Amino acid sequence: MNNSHRPLWLLAELTYACPLQCPYCSNPVDYASHGRELDTDTWLRVLREARALGSVQLGFSGGEPLVRNDLEILLREAASLGFYTNLITSGVGMDNDRIKNFRELGLDHIQISFQAPERELNDYYAGSAVFDHKLSMARAVKENGYPMVLCFVIHRDNIDRVEDIIRLALELKADYLELATTQYQGWALINRDHLLPGKEQVEQAERVAHEYQNRYQDRIKIYFVVADYYENRPKACMNGWGRTALVVSPDGTALPCHSARILPGIEWPNVGNHTMEWIWESSPGFNRFRGDDWMKEPCKSCSEKSVDFGGCRCQAYLLTGDPSNADPVCDKSPFHHVILESTARRESAAEPDQTGAMFFRNPKNSDKLS
Repeated sequence: MNNSHRPLWLLAELTYACPLQCPYCSNPVDYASHGRELDTDTWLRVLREARALGSVQLGFSGGEPLVRNDLEILLREAASLGFYTNLITSGVGMDNDRIKNFRELGLDHIQISFQAPERELNDYYAGSAVFDHKLSMARAVKENGYPMVLCFVIHRDNIDRVEDIIRLALELKADYLELATTQYQGWALINRDHLLPGKEQVEQAERVAHEYQNRYQDRIKIYFVVADYYENRPKACMNGWGRTALVVSPDGTALPCHSARILPGIEWPNVGNHTMEWIWESSPGFNRFRGDDWMKEPCKSCSEKSVDFGGCRCQAYLLTGDPSNADPVCDKSPFHHVILESTARRESAAEPDQTGAMFFRNPKNSDKLS
């Protein structure tokens, strides 16, 4: 392993519990079978060991991290250790007093997610009437001196409303807006035929985003994450396997990305049994796809392999059955036709209801689909 690589970014997935039921949730489809959660003392040890290992940025996520009643304890410890801390939340479970307390505890950053720029569609995708509360919490975040960071996951049903999303962000005086195109893994892969937008929709949304980026660059930073399925090269997933990111899931499983536990043939380490140093430097899982010795052709001899690192291992596995294959997004991949077939199917389906029922994230569906 190249010891110059440090886990600069630690994502602490505190729980899979969540009051929302988003059908594109990044949690495992079988999350209901991972019911055990780390206790407070173990999380505190994880934070200390990760900081000693070189982690500087810390994200608290879930599920919904606000449902953990020890969140404030973890925030206090993270601040004392010198982390830059980010709470990634739906805003449900938060109120003005709690935000003030977060400020006193040293939390640096709050990101609030929305499902759509208007109530009906937002609450449909959230599976709960939460839009008005989200608006209230976004305003409270700003009033308490935080930079306001909003995230909208973009899909077929809201991509034509990108201009409305940006206008809402401007109205709320957001400092940052992430337009994050759905990544088709987990729940989103199951619901892909409902969620995948058409190519013209993506191109139009990108044009609108760039127009507002230029017009309001002094007021808001807008990030538009383009859909993998309409690109010819994959993204450098997590900046490369085991290079800068480390994820700890609610049950203590340590992963190089939040989806990696789906990959077959890898026994993932658990923070309950190993130190963070051993996990990062020595565990077989974190070393499995480091470097390029694992690569097959065409990646192995590709001049771009140090740019995208072969793309996403989870996407390669989900779409080809082998995580060592070239990411099918790449047009050099022998499996690129899988992506082309998916987008062609999307273009031929005029209405989402032609593709059957959409599965919302909840324990009943988790048990059914796992």
